[in-house]
Amino acid sequence: MQASEIREMSDSEIQVKLDGFRQELFNLRFQTATRKLKNHRRIRLVHRDIARLLTVMREREIEALYAAEIAELQELAAALDAVDVAPVAEPGAVVAPEEE
Repeated sequence: MQASEIREMSDSEIQVKLDGFRQELFNLRFQTATRKLKNHRRIRLVHRDIARLLTVMREREIEALYAAEIAELQELAAALDAVDVAPVAEPGAVVAPEEE
């Protein structure tokens, strides 16, 4: 399962997949203990799929956490753009006094 496929899923779909992979990992570990597992590579693949699912869930959590802060910063930037500010001279430049 690719990360791009996971990003297209909803949160509930990801949770269902995660539960399924955790159950499969449990079964694979049980088969290993009873020496009935034929494909040992499957444990690694399931473990990586679980990690991908958890990573995407965390990305979404962080995005939601900072969405409010990003919106606030964008509003501040828009407010600063609206303010008429006189241009500032370059450092070291000689500024002529304004005439009255």
